[in-house]
Amino acid sequence: MDEPSETPDTQQTDRPLLAVLRGERRDPPPVWLMRQAGRYLPEYRALRAEKGGFLDLVHDSEAAAEVTLQPIHRFGFDGAILFSDILVIPHALGQDLRFVAGEGPRLSPPLVDSALDALEPVPERLDPVYRTVALVAEALPPETTFLGFAGSPWTVATYMVAGQGSRDQAETRRMAYGDPQAFGAIIDAIANSTIEYLGKQIEAGVDAVQLFDSWSGSLSPAQFEQWVIAPNAKIVAELRDRYPDTPIIGFPKGAGEKLPAYARETMVDALGIDETINPEWAADALPDTLPVQGNLDPLALIAGGDRLDHAMDRILRAFAGRPHVFNLGHGILPDTPIAHVEHLLARLRGG
Repeated sequence: MDEPSETPDTQQTDRPLLAVLRGERRDPPPVWLMRQAGRYLPEYRALRAEKGGFLDLVHDSEAAAEVTLQPIHRFGFDGAILFSDILVIPHALGQDLRFVAGEGPRLSPPLVDSALDALEPVPERLDPVYRTVALVAEALPPETTFLGFAGSPWTVATYMVAGQGSRDQAETRRMAYGDPQAFGAIIDAIANSTIEYLGKQIEAGVDAVQLFDSWSGSLSPAQFEQWVIAPNAKIVAELRDRYPDTPIIGFPKGAGEKLPAYARETMVDALGIDETINPEWAADALPDTLPVQGNLDPLALIAGGDRLDHAMDRILRAFAGRPHVFNLGHGILPDTPIAHVEHLLARLRGG
């Protein structure tokens, strides 16, 4: 008697990005770009103009799902990154959040002069994000890996304390030194909320998650251990216990020579590296089996031409033979020519 054939429901679709995050080497490496759903795309700008402010777009699940899918429809990236913002966590913890045109986010009350326990958490503010995840998961091509994300506790805390972004995170660093107990309570609240937030993203349909620590480079080594490595290790351990099959990418921007310690002590499944890191150094300093992600300079993508090609070649040579996800070293910039993205993909995939 013939063996029954597999039905579409039982067939395993190959997902190159997910395979690499689990430790495989793929040639060519899978590719996605941080902030790939955003202002460099005319279709995004049109939808943003129609829907109003940035936060309105994030809270409109149908629109946020469309934004998440736009770069997949246009470019066929191997990964789709959820369209949201890292500041939805402080919003859910009870701070008011607004985005000021030309100036960025504002959170009130800032915790530099207000107590954490004075905030009234509003966890339902995260419900639109989970609806977005479910919509995208239903619509994505089966070969595309769906990435959820959250800000890491240190970076989120810098906004919560100061009430806005800053160049050197001075107010938050002062608080961390001056009142480590109060600051530790803020970090713990963010970490606990992030565990639940990412867990619900996973349950709603993402395949992997990334922790963004955009301001980790502003800390001394001892402070980095306390406020970056320790809370991220807590998040990773709890998520791995609950969702052992979901890879976790850590991206501590600006960590520099502290990257090996971050990878070793947080035990992330993959490590994002920023554009300031020498890829040859990273290849030597990090374990051979650790998947790495990055690290093209976003300005090289804007420059295009030979400068882009040379930068790509250096990264591909450095990470040849190890699990590698091709990506930028930080977010794609709004004035990036779409033709340069098309060139990157064609060259990477041998087109």
